[in-house]
Amino acid sequence: MSTPTDFTSVMHLLQFTDSTFPVGTFSFSNGLETAAYENIVTDAATLREFVEAVALQAAFTDGIAALHAHRAYLAGDYEAATEADRALFRFKMNAEARLMLQRMGKKLAELASHLFESELISRWLEDIRTEAVPGTFPVGQGLAYAAAGVSERDLFCAHQYGVINMVLSAALRIVRVSHYDTQKILFDLAAQAEKHYEQAAKMELKDMNAFVPQLDIIASLHEKGNMRMFMN
Repeated sequence: MSTPTDFTSVMHLLQFTDSTFPVGTFSFSNGLETAAYENIVTDAATLREFVEAVALQAAFTDGIAALHAHRAYLAGDYEAATEADRALFRFKMNAEARLMLQRMGKKLAELASHLFESELISRWLEDIRTEAVPGTFPVGQGLAYAAAGVSERDLFCAHQYGVINMVLSAALRIVRVSHYDTQKILFDLAAQAEKHYEQAAKMELKDMNAFVPQLDIIASLHEKGNMRMFMN
């Protein structure tokens, strides 16, 4: 397979981060729904704090798994990719987080199998269907972005953008904020992505960490909660 030009890889990056990319991100709020219902997130200031915590947690869990999957694809090492997949799934404490990663991961795997002629991705999709692997979304991102010629640095940037934008998109439906508020939060938090990448890029799977217990408590409340606009 020929190496895509920088122009092409940028086009792929834009495609994969577009809100219309059909992997189901609109179905999840990453815990914001319950945070709003419990009056933890009520305005732009509290929304910013919440989104910053979600991005931090994702950087050193999902982000690390995505980077290792990206490297595994480039090395042609399927076992390393599945190791990242299983490690991330084991790390998730609540059922809804695991559900979110698996549903979006399977959709991405199905889509990637149509976009790329890749034995590794096809094998991963088949193993997802037989439940031999969990099929987490960040691992799918790592594989797909590597197949598309997108660098791991840009992968991590796209991963952080996706996590932040997922929460902000949900916020427009359930929190008293405007598009101006959400765009300012997105603009400001973009400055943190590079710092997170520099740390995550040096970490092994065993180094995954994300001590943000409030987010896990919120997720557990959602499983028995009354508000149900989102799956998560």
